Amino acid sequence: GSAFACSISSSPTYFFNANLVALALTTALIKITDRLTSKNKSSDEDEPKPAAIKSLQIKFLAVFWLLRCADWLQGPYFYEVYSSKIFNGVPASLAVVSKLFLTGFASTALFGPIVGRLSDSKGRKRGTLAFVLLYSLGAASTKSNVLGVLLMGRVLSGIGTSLLFSAPEAWMVGEAMSKEKGGQYLGETFGLAYAGDALVAILAGQFAGAAAGVRGPTGPFELSIGFLVAGAALASFLWKENKAEKSGDDDAPTILDAVKVVKEDPKIILVGAVQSLFEAAMYIFVLQWPPAITGIIEKSFGGSATPYGTVFSCFMASCLLGSTIFGQLAKRNVPTETSTSAMLSVATVAMGIAAWVSTSSTIVAMPLA
Repeated sequence: GSAFACSISSSPTYFFNANLVALALTTALIKITDRLTSKNKSSDEDEPKPAAIKSLQIKFLAVFWLLRCADWLQGPYFYEVYSSKIFNGVPASLAVVSKLFLTGFASTALFGPIVGRLSDSKGRKRGTLAFVLLYSLGAASTKSNVLGVLLMGRVLSGIGTSLLFSAPEAWMVGEAMSKEKGGQYLGETFGLAYAGDALVAILAGQFAGAAAGVRGPTGPFELSIGFLVAGAALASFLWKENKAEKSGDDDAPTILDAVKVVKEDPKIILVGAVQSLFEAAMYIFVLQWPPAITGIIEKSFGGSATPYGTVFSCFMASCLLGSTIFGQLAKRNVPTETSTSAMLSVATVAMGIAAWVSTSSTIVAMPLA
């Protein structure tokens, strides 16, 4: 009733928690409905999963989710932790924060191909542990007020990101292919990994908010180090080393070979262009949403603190809802081109509304999601 609506609108924390619950319930309803209306399990699912595969999945997923949680923890308060720094008596401007933001991506682009090859040749387990070390140093650098230290921390984090998105999954593929029927379960394993990753991201937002409430904007980064250490400990004890199989120099693909393949198939260029443009808009949003939403909250709630962690959890819950809807559309044989066009249209409208509201002098009342 009206009392419930008033309680939600009384503070940004209540408001975003209500939105988070609404998003979670909507996603759960879709999944439950799909489960109830789905057909009987296929004969493939009746075949018992080998014990070795079960054990391998547990070893991989436990480490993967810990490391992903450590990564997600640093997202909600990225802007806040750097904008709180003071250089030469002047608070860090949006331009400075943007440069720090871009430094990490430049580092990933520059060192990514190199560290990927090193991880394959020296060992994927070593690559995963190297990620932990580099990312921990990057997280620890947020405690400093020296711009040079912060920049170096972003460089290390960028290199670590390249390892996070290559070494653990490559380790899993290598281990699975060494076991009987292991390759048959890779799709299932990575499906579980990224389905769970969405839930991990939602929880990470809540953890980040709690840590920031206790330790300030560097709190989530400190907590992130704890998850990194836990993941490294499990990988050290549960994983055995594996490396890429060596091939003759004549057979090894090169970047020029990749360029040739792309040139021969225009569809690859088009898919890459669509994804690149969408992610470019997304990363602009990632950098801009904290100051934009803080301004809205100050005007709408009278200067209340921004619950960055809960807002981040809402974003991640929205991602989970979106992937769930896409899955339902795919089951109904809706062409990917159609669903992608609809997604891009909705994203364009959403970004336009966000830009208009954040720059408008008149704040529109925020309804419950």
